Amino acid sequence: MGLDKQIEVGGLDFSWDLEKGLFNFEGQEAVLFWISSAMKAFFDTMEEISGEEASHLVLETTGFRQGLVVGEYFEKMKDVSAEDAAKLITDTYASAGWGRFIIEHLDREGHTLTVHLKDSWEHKINVAQEKTKGGSFLAGHFAGIFSGLFGVNIWYEIEHFQLDGHEATKINYFPSEVTIEENIHKLSRKKELDHIMRLEGEVENKTRELRDLVKRISSPIIPVLEGIAVVPLIGKYDEERSEELVTKTLENLPTYRSSYLILDLTGLDQDTGDLTASLIGKLGVAASLIGTETILVGISPHLSQVIAKLEHNFSEFNCFQTLQHGIHFALAQMGRKII
Repeated sequence: MGLDKQIEVGGLDFSWDLEKGLFNFEGQEAVLFWISSAMKAFFDTMEEISGEEASHLVLETTGFRQGLVVGEYFEKMKDVSAEDAAKLITDTYASAGWGRFIIEHLDREGHTLTVHLKDSWEHKINVAQEKTKGGSFLAGHFAGIFSGLFGVNIWYEIEHFQLDGHEATKINYFPSEVTIEENIHKLSRKKELDHIMRLEGEVENKTRELRDLVKRISSPIIPVLEGIAVVPLIGKYDEERSEELVTKTLENLPTYRSSYLILDLTGLDQDTGDLTASLIGKLGVAASLIGTETILVGISPHLSQVIAKLEHNFSEFNCFQTLQHGIHFALAQMGRKII
């Protein structure tokens, strides 16, 4: 058997139907939640899944749209002025346990006002969450209420939060072109931009790692025999890679006590241009200055035509078709041979 109970608080009706499990506030079904436990768990879960920034916008948007319904309801009450509606709203919310709200400086024509929110349920949740900044639901909610009441888009600016030690949260409201839809799109664009920037950062890091790897493994200097070092030129060379090759080669030639440097050009790209041809000449000249003679091997017919057109004079270098020929020549010049 159900137990019906009805009371009036501050001119507002509350009723229960225990058999049906219903609670009514002003004739409409409502629900009750514990603020610092159940509602806190709801807020915490939302932030855990969506992130703090997205949750802030979700609460602000939800508050605004719910407030819009309230504001439009009071706007239709033609015999109630904006000032009377504001008083009714604050009393209604106080009786529902939302906190004590004070509305000041209400300008019906200028569509501006100031709202003080004291000990609101949102503030209590933020305290339980140990937040350092107040929430956005109620700020957005009152923007929605007065957008519906005034018939123009109203937005807000929070002057200070109760959470900062003030007696109440103070919010100023005014006409604005800022809309909930615009804020949603702005957050979506920001998330897309953040995602793109993260991807660009990952690409940049991977590119840097790959470049470092290429530096370590490309064109190594190989001491094949006593007095003979081989450097295979592989792929295509830009200015940075060319400088790296020259520096690394000249630093290591004295270590290996190389009398002969064999540059193996077999692995060069077919579209070798002036920069690579210049690199070969620069490397050979630099090696000769520290007493090392340069030998070129692996010049393909196509590469020989390219080099000839580039007007670089390679006649000072001994050139051979294969690496084996180049090594035998170097050994012969040192009075040695492979047995």
